Amino acid sequence: MNRTILVGSRNSALAIAQARIVIDAVKKTNPSLNFEIVAIKTTGDKILDEPLDLVGGKGLFTKELEQALLNCSIDIAVHSFKDMPIEETHNLPIVALSERESPFDVLVLPKDISKLDNSKPVGSSSLRRTIQFARLYDGFEVKAVRGNVPTRLQKLDNGEYSALILAQAGLNRLSLQNRISRIFTIDEMIPSASQGILAVQGRQGEDYSFLDNFHNRESEFASKAERRFLKSLGGGCSSPVAVYGQIHNDELLLNGMYVDAYGNIETGKISGDKNKSEQLGETLALRLKEKAGCR
Repeated sequence: MNRTILVGSRNSALAIAQARIVIDAVKKTNPSLNFEIVAIKTTGDKILDEPLDLVGGKGLFTKELEQALLNCSIDIAVHSFKDMPIEETHNLPIVALSERESPFDVLVLPKDISKLDNSKPVGSSSLRRTIQFARLYDGFEVKAVRGNVPTRLQKLDNGEYSALILAQAGLNRLSLQNRISRIFTIDEMIPSASQGILAVQGRQGEDYSFLDNFHNRESEFASKAERRFLKSLGGGCSSPVAVYGQIHNDELLLNGMYVDAYGNIETGKISGDKNKSEQLGETLALRLKEKAGCR
């Protein structure tokens, strides 16, 4: 009898689409495997009236999926890697990373509107985006917006917001590319660590060799640098950060942003051997921290 892999996913259209991306890719090299998606509503999906930073951050989207792994009610969990805490959960390692979708953030206007209107707020789910948007557009109010992508778009089209700032990867995966009004470049808006990468989480000691051909080494190198950058800024000065690593042959180019307690923004970049990605991430973080006077 063919084996069935139970795939844990958040219960949203985007999360399920992402789980299917993993399943479809794995089935190409493992056609005998069967897969079943187990949709789980996380705490982050239930708390929609508060900014994430105020109610627990990234772990709100992962803990129920991790509990399902520990209970053996699922075999793997598929996450947006940017939503995962920096510290891996004991006995629940990341066992594969996807090829990176677009890492960029985008501006989305209401349907049939071509110009940004400053009489209504712009919707953003992260302080990282809000801070960088303010550098590009002066005089706009930015207001928190929560909910899944279709819900946010509905709020936009109903007139609650003049625009939304979203991740391009999510819109691409939902076949909503036609809603994108502007793609922000890395120089304009540095993404969140691991944005565009899917992470597959499993249980320690189990055989996940069926994911070997799915795992993307470039995503691994880039995310190691990005997540070390975040970790290195985790103590002392607590503030929004942004970081993005690009691989060119054997070289890693890392762009980062750090905001100190007074709102001063420091940006910088570093490049080097991709095999030293974590070292590069830490070095850039410490440089920006020192420039900001936060030691």
